[in-house]
Amino acid sequence: MPDANMLFLCKTSDLSPGAVMQVERPEGALAVYNLDGKFYATDDRCTHGLSSLADGEIIDGEIECSMHFGSFDIVTGQPRQSPCSVALRTYPVEVRGDDVFAIIA
Repeated sequence: MPDANMLFLCKTSDLSPGAVMQVERPEGALAVYNLDGKFYATDDRCTHGLSSLADGEIIDGEIECSMHFGSFDIVTGQPRQSPCSVALRTYPVEVRGDDVFAIIA
């Protein structure tokens, strides 16, 4: 059973390597990534505009925003390509069996 501060994101089989998906929640959507079998989560909204990062493309460990083509490091949330300049919030992720959870504090 997950802890109270854990948010279910998806099943491991729901997200193939190299893919990103959006997970809705009342506080704002998260983007969930599978990088070579390791899962990561960030806020879904680009800090430069109101674009969903889940609509973007993963390139070399970065998520490229589909609106202005800026990018962020998926692991750290740090901006990597202009016009993005403010870091994304990242969330620790835990995999339990086939379930992927974000730790939301």
